[in-house]
Amino acid sequence: MPRPYRSTPVFDDLTLPQALRSEHSTKAGVWGVIRVIEGELRLTTIDPPREQVLSPGCPGLLEPQQPHFVTPLGPMRMQIDFYDERPSMA
Repeated sequence: MPRPYRSTPVFDDLTLPQALRSEHSTKAGVWGVIRVIEGELRLTTIDPPREQVLSPGCPGLLEPQQPHFVTPLGPMRMQIDFYDERPSMA
């Protein structure tokens, strides 16, 4: 099972950087998993167009170079893990 090579700090709805709230993407060969610790977060992918509400126990998978942004849905805490191969979502 792949292990993340890097993780962001834990962000909350007040400390979540504007860069993550605006359209951005992971680099080539980089997979991301958004893990919500508390509350809810909306993950919006641009291509393909999709919205998903993430919560504890319901992480979001980011494919390499997939344009996306996130929106807090009230108070929340989250972290992103980065992988160099497709991670298990278990």
